[in-house]
Amino acid sequence: MTGVAQVPPPLVSDPDASRVYHARATRLRSAASADAAGELAALSTSVRRDVLTTIRAAGMGHVGGDLSVTDLLVTAMWGALRMHPDRPDHAQRDRVVLSKGHCAAALYSALASCGFFPRERLREFMAPLSPLNGHPARLKVPGVETNTGPLGHGLPVAVGCALGARLRGENWRTMVVLGDGELQEGSNWEAAMTAAHYELPSLTAVVDRNRLQQGARTEETKSLEPLDRKWSSFGWEVRVIDGHDHAAIKEAYGPSTSGRPVAVIADTVKGKGVSFIEDRVEWHHKVPSDEQFSLALEELSR
Repeated sequence: MTGVAQVPPPLVSDPDASRVYHARATRLRSAASADAAGELAALSTSVRRDVLTTIRAAGMGHVGGDLSVTDLLVTAMWGALRMHPDRPDHAQRDRVVLSKGHCAAALYSALASCGFFPRERLREFMAPLSPLNGHPARLKVPGVETNTGPLGHGLPVAVGCALGARLRGENWRTMVVLGDGELQEGSNWEAAMTAAHYELPSLTAVVDRNRLQQGARTEETKSLEPLDRKWSSFGWEVRVIDGHDHAAIKEAYGPSTSGRPVAVIADTVKGKGVSFIEDRVEWHHKVPSDEQFSLALEELSR
C-alpha cells in the first residue's frame, strides 16, 4: 500500500566487517596502551562521522552526549572487551551496557564499526518501524544487552550480569557506561552498594563525566562532587582519567587490582570533536544544519 511504512529486515552480522574486527581487535587488546592509542583514535573519528551522518539523516538525536561517549565505547569494543559480532549471543562474550540509552546513535555506530550489522543500516535510525530506535532494544539490535532509556537502570542490570557470571563460574566481564547526570538517580547507588557487597571485580562502571545534562550543568542541577570519593566510599576501586585519551582509557579498562568492582570516572567534553558543539548545553538534543554538518565533517577530517 502506498504511504504505508514497510518493516525493514532484521539486523544481522556483516561477515566481512566482523572478520576484520576479530583480527584487528585481538591485536589491539593485546597491544600496549600507548601503541594502540593512535588506531583507537582513528576508529573513534570514523565512528563520530557516522554519528553525525546518522543524526543528520534522521533529523533527531542526542549529538552532544553521543560525541562525548564515543571514545569510551570504541575503546571498550575494540581495545578491551571480547566481542563476537558474528555470534552476538556467544555465551562467553563480554557484556557492554549503555545505561545512558538516549545516546543510541553512538552505540549503534560503534556496533556497526565492529560488524554487528552493516554500516549502511545506520541510515534507518529513528525511521518508522526501524529496529534502530532512539533508545536501544535488546531484541532488535545485535550487541545490545538490555533495553535502556529510563536513566538509572543500566547499573542495576550490569550488577545482575556480573552476579550471573559468578553463579555460572564464568569469567566474562561486564562494563556499563553511565551519564554523569544520570547518577542523580538513587537506583545507581543501591546497585553500587550491592556490587561492592558481593565483591564483583568483573564489573566496570564508566562514568561519561561531561558535566552537562539536559538544560543545565550537572553541578547546577545537583552537585556530584567529590565524585571519586563517593564511588570509593561505596567500596569501589576508582580510576579518574581523561576520557578522550585512548591510551589512558585502555589502561583504565584493565582488570580490577583490588578484587572490588571498578569505577572509571572519565572526564569528557560534551560534543567532543566539533568546536561549535563542544561544551554547549543547547546541543544536548539538536540536529546540525546542512552548513553545520559540512563544517563538522571537515573538522573531523583534520
